[in-house]
Amino acid sequence: MEQIRIGVIGLGWRAGVTKYWHQPNGRSVVVAGADADPARLGKFRERINPDADVTLDYRELLERKDIDAIVVMTPDRCHDEHAVAALEAGKHVYCEKPLAITVEGCDRILEAWRRSGKQFMIGFNMRYMNMYRTMKEIVASGEIGDVKAVWVRHFVGLGSDYYYHSWHGSSRNTTSLLLQKASHDIDLIHWITGRYTTKVSAFGGVDYFGGGKPNDLTCPECAEKETCPEARFGPLTQCAFREEVDVEDNSMVLMELEGGVKASYMQCHFTPDYLRNYTVIGTEGRIENSETENRVYLKSRKSGTWRDLSDRIYDIKKAEGSHNGADPRICEDFIDMILQGKEPIAQPIAGRMSVAVGCAATESMRAGGMPVRVKQPEPWMLGLQPFAAR
Repeated sequence: MEQIRIGVIGLGWRAGVTKYWHQPNGRSVVVAGADADPARLGKFRERINPDADVTLDYRELLERKDIDAIVVMTPDRCHDEHAVAALEAGKHVYCEKPLAITVEGCDRILEAWRRSGKQFMIGFNMRYMNMYRTMKEIVASGEIGDVKAVWVRHFVGLGSDYYYHSWHGSSRNTTSLLLQKASHDIDLIHWITGRYTTKVSAFGGVDYFGGGKPNDLTCPECAEKETCPEARFGPLTQCAFREEVDVEDNSMVLMELEGGVKASYMQCHFTPDYLRNYTVIGTEGRIENSETENRVYLKSRKSGTWRDLSDRIYDIKKAEGSHNGADPRICEDFIDMILQGKEPIAQPIAGRMSVAVGCAATESMRAGGMPVRVKQPEPWMLGLQPFAAR
């Protein structure tokens, strides 16, 4: 059996997922890593492979003939540079979401993929979670009729830890969190409905984090102790209330999809809890998930109560592995795609469309909510399909 040799660009927290690829006696092995931060090189070896070659220059990985595939885990603003370079070097590529922070960046990646003849996968691991796979299957079965509306509420109780203490808090690095954070949810809305978004209107603001607002929110300990009272994961060097924060922490998006389907997405980064709530409404019923109960509820229009026999409760099976079992599955699919030509659950065009919606929504949000049309893909992009097994 052929073994795929993998190099990783970007060795921060998310690179921990590469442990699922490091199987020295299996089909894939992580042999090298690159990061501009010297402190991460040793940590990567400790977490993933003590024998891995590490470097500060990612181009050294691309020059190696013994590396078959590249995993891109760098900050969002670097995705198009690194993914394009890897494809042009003749490597298969796995790229973490969002695909890029501009539509143009996404299109450069798709063009490089088309020219390369290599396999490419976008890291939409939520498509692999049992909760949302169940919801997708219910909709596909026709149980709730034709989908007409989707409502998504996203409570990001750890927003400060994950985003506002780091580079994510600056729009020059992310465009907005309607890409970095919402790209999963926008993609799931597209996936569950089978429709892409055509037009958006959005509102939002920096309502809690950042500086310069009429409140007393400060982190007096940050400068002296490199800590912040909003940080629950230990010392962090950037204060969540620093002046440069300009990425909205409270946003709401209205979306019109193909076929007239309506959707809404709400994201807040200073809630006390962390969960996603999805409601999908069709002509014959609706479904709603509960992450706290690990269930999906189906309510039929044939009844007026949850207890009617025509309604159902789906208990979601727990899965092993990070991100509710999604990470090991998507990592396995990447290897299957390379070795067997298996079609990915999420095509790269889906990554492009979630970014296009996030960019349009950001434009609308910062222009006071004006409707903005989503940049649709060129016809050739819709025809892109994974290449046959190597």
